[in-house]
Amino acid sequence: MSQAIIQIDQLSKRYKEASEYSLKDVSFTINAGDKFGVFGPNGAGKTTLISIICKLFSQTSGEVRYFPANGHDLSIGFVPQDLALYEELTAQQNMEYFGALYKLSKAEVINRTEELLAILGLSKVAQKKVKTFSGGMKRRLNLAIGIIHNPEILFLDEPTVGVDIQSKNAIMAFLEELNETGTTIVYTSHHMEEAEDFCDTIAIMDYGKVIANDTLKNLYESYNVSGLMEIMILLTGKEYRDGV
Repeated sequence: MSQAIIQIDQLSKRYKEASEYSLKDVSFTINAGDKFGVFGPNGAGKTTLISIICKLFSQTSGEVRYFPANGHDLSIGFVPQDLALYEELTAQQNMEYFGALYKLSKAEVINRTEELLAILGLSKVAQKKVKTFSGGMKRRLNLAIGIIHNPEILFLDEPTVGVDIQSKNAIMAFLEELNETGTTIVYTSHHMEEAEDFCDTIAIMDYGKVIANDTLKNLYESYNVSGLMEIMILLTGKEYRDGV
């Protein structure tokens, strides 16, 4: 039987002076060990939802319940779409800085930095300033920073946007390995083929609500389609959403 790691119950969010809710009565469960995808058009509420779950924003109403395996606070990792890096620092210095924010010991930071930079192909540039890195290298470092503290659950917002095919493959392969070792992953992206290859369970959002939530297999059968893109178009329409 699957064990919940996060449970969202009737979650709503309306920003100050906004006339509409960005989230309205959102409810679903993320199970431990899952690869959970959150998808929807621009303005669907994905970023607001993830920000609340990661405790970056507060909700207007509703509840988020956390079920850590160790009985203490749930350890959360977050890799944002906008790179959270210091360009004037080296890769190693960035890792040391963020490791300190997570209150890791010096030995833990050294070990995790060496391990993650090696896995993500950045060992040779550990002493180089991030401003000299390619887009793919920055994305991989961004990921390394997000998991330096060994989080139980990792949130990823467009982790492969703007990178070359080699970096994309390396990032997705590493995420698969990370999940196989027990890390729950919550993932959002506009790359539907990538999502289909990676995710086990999907939540589709539109206008601040969850309009579908199930395994990919069950969704295909329920809507009699063969791809996630077909489901997205079927449920959210074909209209432009730029700027919505």
